[in-house]
Amino acid sequence: MNLDFRPCAIIPSHNHARAVPEIIAALQARGLPVFVIDDGSDAKIRAALASLHDPINQISVVRLEPNLGKGAAVGHGFQLAMAAGYTHALQIDADGQHDLAALPALLRLAGEHRDALITGVPIYDRSVPLGRAIGRYVTHVWVWIETLSLQIGDSMCGFRIYPLVSVAKLYADGETVGRRMDFDTEIMVRLFWRGVLVIEHQVAVTYPAGNTSNFDLWGDNLRITAMHTRLFFGMLKRLPSILGRRSKQSRHWAWLTERGAYWGLRVWALAYRLLGRRVCLAIMSPVVLYFYLTGTEQRSASSDFLRRVHALKPGPSGAPGVLTGLRHFMSFAGRALDTFIGWVGDMPAEMIRPGKIDDLRVAEREARGALFIIAHLGNVDLARALLDEQTRQRLLILVHTRHAENYNRLLRDFRAEAAINTLQVTDLGPAAAMDLKARVEQGSWVVIAGDRVPVDSSRVVQVPFLGRDAPFSQGPYILGALLDCPVYTLFCVRQGDHFVLDVEKLADRIDLPRGNRDGAVRRYAEIFAQRLEHYALRNPLQWYNFFDFWNPGRKETRS
Repeated sequence: MNLDFRPCAIIPSHNHARAVPEIIAALQARGLPVFVIDDGSDAKIRAALASLHDPINQISVVRLEPNLGKGAAVGHGFQLAMAAGYTHALQIDADGQHDLAALPALLRLAGEHRDALITGVPIYDRSVPLGRAIGRYVTHVWVWIETLSLQIGDSMCGFRIYPLVSVAKLYADGETVGRRMDFDTEIMVRLFWRGVLVIEHQVAVTYPAGNTSNFDLWGDNLRITAMHTRLFFGMLKRLPSILGRRSKQSRHWAWLTERGAYWGLRVWALAYRLLGRRVCLAIMSPVVLYFYLTGTEQRSASSDFLRRVHALKPGPSGAPGVLTGLRHFMSFAGRALDTFIGWVGDMPAEMIRPGKIDDLRVAEREARGALFIIAHLGNVDLARALLDEQTRQRLLILVHTRHAENYNRLLRDFRAEAAINTLQVTDLGPAAAMDLKARVEQGSWVVIAGDRVPVDSSRVVQVPFLGRDAPFSQGPYILGALLDCPVYTLFCVRQGDHFVLDVEKLADRIDLPRGNRDGAVRRYAEIFAQRLEHYALRNPLQWYNFFDFWNPGRKETRS
């Protein structure tokens, strides 16, 4: 491992030993030294844990007496890790709840983002107690208030990787951190206040049969209440600095955290099923207003885009202001609701009306597949939801869902087909491209977004868009050349009470000559950008790129 990334693992345990050997084996398979902190366990568990002590193989079992609490145990583990020269500490609970298959992804994220706190976001099965789920959601709401942000989706998961430099500064400055079940949330919020980036990754969580909970119903609930009181008044004390840092934020779109928790979306879906679309949107209005007021980056990006549209196509009501911005956010909420309605089968296929589809009919007749380039404008996903089954089976959607995991999970819960034929990507490598080529030969339609800058921001081409050069990804055109197939653009925009589907051929095949590869990519990107501008000028409130489209690669800062 790199000298500046030396992770270890900390397992706090109070009367849990059954799953610990399996956890240690998984950690050591990844080269992690392990500190097991026996937090005052009973004699039988104490003996079982002590038997695991194996310094030669970098397994240290340390006993605390008496029981001091989970936070104290992890804190003691931090001291041991820092004294041993480790840079990062992975915390994992000892009861076996967390899916160890997520471990490689957490380590990879920690290695790529050395200063960040990498944390699991639990995905529960039916074994989760209802009271526990409700209690977690209450804490989520308080954390959103205490951070003035929705960027922490779950603050209670005990499967996370800490940057020890930041942890050491936190403790050295005398910050209050809970010593029992109030620990996980409090340390995350306080690190967040200090500007530590929080990156989340979904982790499956089960409650094992016969699992013994260490949660003290009265004592820990009182401690958690006291913790939220501390954090709330701490937020008020830090309010100027928190708001100041928020105003300076700018991050790549791929790391913008999804705004909206899973259980909140479930409530929203229930409101639609009981009350219908119009009433549901009315109920959502205060939530949208909150997102508008607190979403500094999204609000700024919306305003910037709308001003550019107005400069090229002035509207009768003058320059866009707050009300236009709110309408833009409400349009996004309506798009999400329409997609949900389409996937659950409550929207007739006739809602999608054909526009420019002569080229689509040609593609339908071909046995070989094609590449479709789409944009985050309008509602292409609704068009997919309303397709006939045979056509939908041809689609292979390349997606980056880190910023929309809860919403996509909600769709899958109501209709499993929402997840069929989607391929999660951050960057396409040669192996993935060859697999896609084989699928195209068999008739698949590969769908890729052309209006998102890749994580590797060097792979872009600057082309004119809404009055100024903007970076567009080279990926669709390089992929198109590798697939050696026809390439189309596809847009689906709302017009009144229905949607119009337009499909136009961009090229019979993408040709990137070695002598002028960059120039060729630029020409294809210009065609796409011109078509995107055409639809954006006519449907500005259906533009859903809520990030700094013209400067997506600015240096990151964090509140």
